Amino acid sequence: MTDLLGLAQRVAAEAGPGEQVEAYVSRSRSVTVRAHGGEVESLSVAEPAGVGIRVVVDGRQGFAHCGSLDDAVVRQTLADARDNARFAEPDEFAGVAHPDGVPLVAAPFDPSVVDALDTSAKVALALELERATTSRDPRVRSVRTAMYGDGVGEAAVATSTGIAVLDRSAEAYLSVAALATDDSGTTAAGSVDAARDPAALDVAMVADDAVSRAVRMLGAGPVPSTRLAVVFEPRLAATLLGLLAGTLTGERVAKGRSLYADRVGESIASSLLTLVDDPTDPRSLSASSCDGEGLATRRTDLVVDGVLQGFMHNTWTARRLGAVSTGSAVRGYRSTPGVGAVALAMVPGSSTHDELVAGIDHGLLVQSLTGLHSGVNTVSGDVSVGAEGFMIRNGVVAEPVREITLASTLQRMLAGIVAVGSDLEWRPGGSAASTIVVGEMSLGGS
Repeated sequence: MTDLLGLAQRVAAEAGPGEQVEAYVSRSRSVTVRAHGGEVESLSVAEPAGVGIRVVVDGRQGFAHCGSLDDAVVRQTLADARDNARFAEPDEFAGVAHPDGVPLVAAPFDPSVVDALDTSAKVALALELERATTSRDPRVRSVRTAMYGDGVGEAAVATSTGIAVLDRSAEAYLSVAALATDDSGTTAAGSVDAARDPAALDVAMVADDAVSRAVRMLGAGPVPSTRLAVVFEPRLAATLLGLLAGTLTGERVAKGRSLYADRVGESIASSLLTLVDDPTDPRSLSASSCDGEGLATRRTDLVVDGVLQGFMHNTWTARRLGAVSTGSAVRGYRSTPGVGAVALAMVPGSSTHDELVAGIDHGLLVQSLTGLHSGVNTVSGDVSVGAEGFMIRNGVVAEPVREITLASTLQRMLAGIVAVGSDLEWRPGGSAASTIVVGEMSLGGS
């Protein structure tokens, strides 16, 4: 096996006078098993590896990448990056990261745990998940797909400015989409579980959750248009807060595409909302010791008690905006560093989910949202998305509804948060959220 850190350091050591060189080297292995009809529908193994090289000379940045760890190929990639730098436009903020003194926090991953599970056991988990899902309720006789997947990886970053780090990751997951059918039609709902150790995956929980969500939507239909309170359970709250975090990057600010570019220190949300990105939190499955430029990850407070604290930065955006990097560079070997949240988490409230629902006279409990990519404009803040869920009447969850649209703006939704639940839930993607209640949104129906 190639020593990734050693390879990255050898590339960085090739820097000539007046030249900065950065090498990002990664390797991963993933297994995916899909089960359908009591049989293995597919089994795939992917083992990508590659190197991305940046060269900066006189403010001109060149980049090249290769899908190989072969020394000759890597040498040619370095030559290509140098050649590309010759034709780049000068950028006074271009340059690789420098060590900033923030210590690394070891990420809590052990790839050997995932690798220790043999392929037959992975297949068995996918088949067991399908069997469990189709045996829970006679109205659920099939699934769209039942899947087991896992992945282990490592990435090294070395620069001619003195950075040399190696980070590892490992995760396994189960996912199923259940189909429920009765005289009213067919509904579908999914569930997922993820863990660092495959032994911690809960087949029964995933099956029960998917079946319950599919069955309870049978008979759903539209309701008249109205304005009402809306309850977003943790998985959907995490999705919405991810949209907010996407606007809180130095990259978006530098490009003039952030809603909040000039609002640091101002209230942009309800005082009930506190939102951080903390890749050092071991509870997150996305925890990491370093970012895509090799700087140590760290906690970044984004919104505290509703007040915007600042933005996430990589080295370029920090230089461009007169800030410091927050260790928020994200990338793969095929790209230069971008900026993004890794382990986004909100601070929970004090009320349970049931207590929040009980306090609503006229509302909607959302089970799923559709059209998020096309229905949310993160530049203007306009929101118009499809939804399905359950009406809430006098504090009680009532009939299921679908074929409805929720409309508002991201700004009004954040300011309109009237309650935050205590049910903090860490999601498979590495984020954490609680139930949130938005006081009023427009529901478009029949």
